[in-house]
Amino acid sequence: MTSSTSSFAALWQLIRYARPYRARLIAASLCSVANKLFDVAPEILIGIAIDVVVRGQQSFVAGFGVTDPLDQVYLLGGLTLAIWIFESLFEFAYLVLWRNLAQDLQHELRTSAFAHVQNLDLAYFEDRSSGGLVSILNDDVNQLERFLNGGASDLIQVVVTVIACGAVFFAISPQIAVLAFTPIPVILWGAFFFQRKAGPRYDRVREKVAALSGRLANNLAGIATVRSFGAEQRELARLQTDSLAYVAANRHAIRLSSAFVPLIRMAILFGFLCTFVRGGQLVLEGHLQAGFYAVLVFLTQRLLWPLTRLAETVDLFERAMASTRRILGLLATPIHIADATTPEPAQPARGDIRLDQVHFAYANGNPVLHGVTLDITAGTTVALVGATGGGKSSLIKLLLRFYEPTQGQIFLDGRPLASYPLAWLRSQIGWVAQDVFLFEGSVRDNIAYGRPGASESEIVAAAMAAEAHEFITRLPQGYDTPVGERGIKLSGGQRQRLSIARALLKDPPILLLDEATSAVDNETEAAIQRSLARLAHQRTVIVIAHRLSTIVQADAVVVVEDGRIVEAGRHRELIGRAGSYAALWKVQTGAAAQMPEPA
Repeated sequence: MTSSTSSFAALWQLIRYARPYRARLIAASLCSVANKLFDVAPEILIGIAIDVVVRGQQSFVAGFGVTDPLDQVYLLGGLTLAIWIFESLFEFAYLVLWRNLAQDLQHELRTSAFAHVQNLDLAYFEDRSSGGLVSILNDDVNQLERFLNGGASDLIQVVVTVIACGAVFFAISPQIAVLAFTPIPVILWGAFFFQRKAGPRYDRVREKVAALSGRLANNLAGIATVRSFGAEQRELARLQTDSLAYVAANRHAIRLSSAFVPLIRMAILFGFLCTFVRGGQLVLEGHLQAGFYAVLVFLTQRLLWPLTRLAETVDLFERAMASTRRILGLLATPIHIADATTPEPAQPARGDIRLDQVHFAYANGNPVLHGVTLDITAGTTVALVGATGGGKSSLIKLLLRFYEPTQGQIFLDGRPLASYPLAWLRSQIGWVAQDVFLFEGSVRDNIAYGRPGASESEIVAAAMAAEAHEFITRLPQGYDTPVGERGIKLSGGQRQRLSIARALLKDPPILLLDEATSAVDNETEAAIQRSLARLAHQRTVIVIAHRLSTIVQADAVVVVEDGRIVEAGRHRELIGRAGSYAALWKVQTGAAAQMPEPA
């Protein structure tokens, strides 16, 4: 597919997407057409006025019954006033319509794309930077808005100018019309040649700005790590490389667009000289009235000079279509985690979970889970233990349907997990991740994130249950204290306790704890464990823990190694087996160090 075909295909897709705005699009286009028609009319009236002054009662206007030259001048003055008024009204109308349409459409595109991104499965984000997505949702949408603000109307008005002026030219003098219009094919050829060459260059520009946005977002998010390694100059050098790549891509496109304007100017000069010289000859030979000659000269200016902006308009169009392809491409990304169409259950989940021969591999194809079968009874606490990378966190993500099993099924209360609406399913699960994410806002906002309508007493109760209330009250503004971006103003342990409070306030029947106490001290860990023990009998709890001392009271301990369950049972039972769990326990409690050396 050529660039021009690709750009017009993107334009057609955009028009189809903007179908709900069709009436406003048509109204804006008609106002642009009307404005240009009234804009061209004064040049015609000037020529007619010259005809009145030169020919008097034999003028063109006299043919309409107004024979007195002074009355003809008054009539032309009144028409000029009316034309200027209507031109101004339609200019106001098309500016308001196009700009409001641009605002509404960019809002619709940005929110629709963001909503779509939120529904994409996590596998989509594995090989993509958040900065690149932000570039599409922000910069690309803004680029399209800039085109709709002015470029779309300019394209329409160029077409109207050519048609309107062409009609007048051929009505007055077909010979001069042919000469005046001779440059237009050259101009159009140049415009489409430029478009064909510029399209790939602007695609590269969009790619480079996405890479630059990704670099900026990544470095700002990791500013503490950058400083701790003294890598400021190294990261600055990387940013300079990406920035220079963006500049180079833009220069490559600018070089082409800059060459287009001189080509158009030379073509316009040829058309103007043809009208000026040949028209003058026809007047001197008596084959053309002076007033009509003036009309043709003025209209040549009106016809050809606006085409000097064609390069700028086409440039804006190509930039916008490059952005449109990226936006619509994002919207067309398929969602692999299909939402169920069945109605939500009337009652909360009981919490019975069954994994039946579950296999799973990430997008890179490396298998993570191999035929995992596990039954978890409602209201029990099950601990998943084992070495890092064994597949424990992957099991948690499958329960949340962030991913789908490659083989096998997961059941909740006897029904396949995929048969539940996603929103309902996730409302039944409270998740405390190992990598805690807090949103920019207050402590209160973050605790109440899962229940925005929670009362103050409920928020405080959740904080107390997570052993967070005491440190919150010591903060400068208490529960109203801003946590900063990603919770940067709080310690790791404080962030984790807020995350636990957030999950507890949600009060779900199923609670997933992925190393929930990994970032707290021993005293706080003990307090959180007491809180979780009080709450465990009310819900199904699945705990991933590396500190085995925190899960000795679990109803069942499941040892996961290399994506397989190798042991399962209660703590004392597994210790007695002297298997993998017992070995882990000995290492963590120091028993292994006390064993006698082999003979």
